Amino acid sequence: MSATSGAVGTPSLASRLRQRYPLRSVLLGLAAPLGAVLFALLASSVILSLGGHSPSTVFHTMLKQAGRPTSFVDMVNQAMVYYLSAVAVSIGFRMNLFNIGVEGQYSLAALGAAYVGGQLTGGGPLHVVAEVLVAVLVGAAWAGIAGVLKVTRGVSEVISTIMLNAIAVGLGSYLLHKLGESSGNNIRTKPISGSGQVPGLSYSGTQTKIFGFLFVAIAVGVAYWFVAGRTRFGFRIKATGLNEQAAVASGINVKRMTLLAMLMSGGVAGLVGLPELLGQTHTFSQTAQSGLGFAGIAIALLGRNSPVGMALAAVLWSFLGKSANQLDFIGVPREIAAIMQGVILLSVVIAYELVRRYRLVLQQKDVAAQLAEVPAAPVSQAVTA
Repeated sequence: MSATSGAVGTPSLASRLRQRYPLRSVLLGLAAPLGAVLFALLASSVILSLGGHSPSTVFHTMLKQAGRPTSFVDMVNQAMVYYLSAVAVSIGFRMNLFNIGVEGQYSLAALGAAYVGGQLTGGGPLHVVAEVLVAVLVGAAWAGIAGVLKVTRGVSEVISTIMLNAIAVGLGSYLLHKLGESSGNNIRTKPISGSGQVPGLSYSGTQTKIFGFLFVAIAVGVAYWFVAGRTRFGFRIKATGLNEQAAVASGINVKRMTLLAMLMSGGVAGLVGLPELLGQTHTFSQTAQSGLGFAGIAIALLGRNSPVGMALAAVLWSFLGKSANQLDFIGVPREIAAIMQGVILLSVVIAYELVRRYRLVLQQKDVAAQLAEVPAAPVSQAVTA
């Protein structure tokens, strides 16, 4: 009796999921990214056919290349870095802040972490903690400059972060020459000792290891999901981004939230360079990987600021980049992968807008149907004077 009443009184997990995520909403959410990918495949096939190449051969070669152990590990490592960059960008997106400065933030943060890590010896796990802490603080401080300029002087974060990127390049080069050491034709920081390195994860069939920073990237994604969707702070960030005037009317300190969002975005951006630094190179040099910040913008847009969506977008972006290396051997320019990335990004923006408009049409029809189901009120008798 009690079991039956409990089953009746408490909805099942499946019913709760259906209530929270209706099937129509899920299908509409998947329509835009899947449609964009399919359109990119179609457009790429047309381009390849016009160039005299077989689309099926090209796509088969890319899939085969990605399935090789070494390529697969490289793809996972690159996707990890892309994901951290996308999370940093998406924090700003939730407040309608366009943080284009992730590039400069992570480069200075990686330089700072590499220098501190090279100076420290021993310490065990505290060595790695110090490096991560320095990277987060440097990234947050560099992003905080744009945040302070916006809340105090109304300077657009787009302009300030672009300028800060340029400054970061010059400042980073200057500091590297002052603090680094010569290594052939290159200049690098002092190598990080073993206690400051993060061990990698072995993968069958290759000596290349998956960066141990993978667990940190997963933790960042989980923390982002929880803070953005399950806390009052995350609600305030979203509310401020949707309607600043309404947020002010509800008592939200918009300037404070803007500054905090920029600091958080910069702090996560500071982690972008650490997977490769602590897991492979163990030093920062002039040949450090660049362009990760701008890739993060594209991935955040493609993943629609969703933790899972950005993870899938990062894997797709990494797959296109890494699998294209084999195309030169079959006489196909590897730039076809860049074309696919660009087409996917352009088409997904258009697809999201089309889905948004279609969703509004469906909502209007639902409201009209609900109003039609409401019985008409009886005509009241005339009121006599």
